[in-house]
Amino acid sequence: MTAAVVDGWTMTRRNMIHVVRAPEELILYFSLPIMFVLVFGYVFGSGMQVAGGGNYREFLLPGVFVMTMLYGLGATATGVAMDLSRGVVDRFRSMPMARSALMTGRSAADLLRALLEMSTLLVCGLLVGWQWRQGVGKALLAVGLLLLLRTAITWAGIYLALLVRNPDTVGVIVFPAAFPLSAISNVFVSPELMPPVIGAISEWNPLSATVAATRELFGNPGLGGDSWPAEHALLLAVLWPVLLIATFAPLAVRRYRRLSR
Repeated sequence: MTAAVVDGWTMTRRNMIHVVRAPEELILYFSLPIMFVLVFGYVFGSGMQVAGGGNYREFLLPGVFVMTMLYGLGATATGVAMDLSRGVVDRFRSMPMARSALMTGRSAADLLRALLEMSTLLVCGLLVGWQWRQGVGKALLAVGLLLLLRTAITWAGIYLALLVRNPDTVGVIVFPAAFPLSAISNVFVSPELMPPVIGAISEWNPLSATVAATRELFGNPGLGGDSWPAEHALLLAVLWPVLLIATFAPLAVRRYRRLSR
């Protein structure tokens, strides 16, 4: 167990060094959520409605935080796929190190990276007028829910990379898969303002659960509805990521073990 922890930390450091040496990648992944804040918050914001009233930018920012966690799927999957295509994974597998280190190191490194992203986005949010209104404790709990979602998405990204193995193909898959998931959610519009069928799908979207829970914890507008998902957003914000981790982590481990077969 101790050796596995040490090896996992070594792989975490290795992945974080890559992040530091490639800051342009961080800039690329930051640019999309910042663009959405500027376009939807300032260009379209005056024409957007919030169920129950309230400032649209405050409604939007928790959704942007969740969307940033989702698009971390691209960085995870591409990074693992590049290691696979360059033979790095095969070299690690031939070394006297814990077999779990590659995946636990990637998961831990992506969690640290997500924490850096969240710190930056929180500052950007404060600069455009967003704020939390329920105290520091609930704000930290909201950040914890966001990082839990990112952990689940990381394992989905690891499995996708192990399944596809080609970084170019991974890049083609990620955006078409991620965009509908964020569009049919409560990131930009309250489900109550959508057509009934789309609104029902949006309420059960895993992203919507975390968005609704963080809006509640931050004290931002956008809460409402008498449906079961709306009334149990905090519970779903925990259950959905746990279910995703329980699904994709074993699949990733199984796929990793079968690489050499």
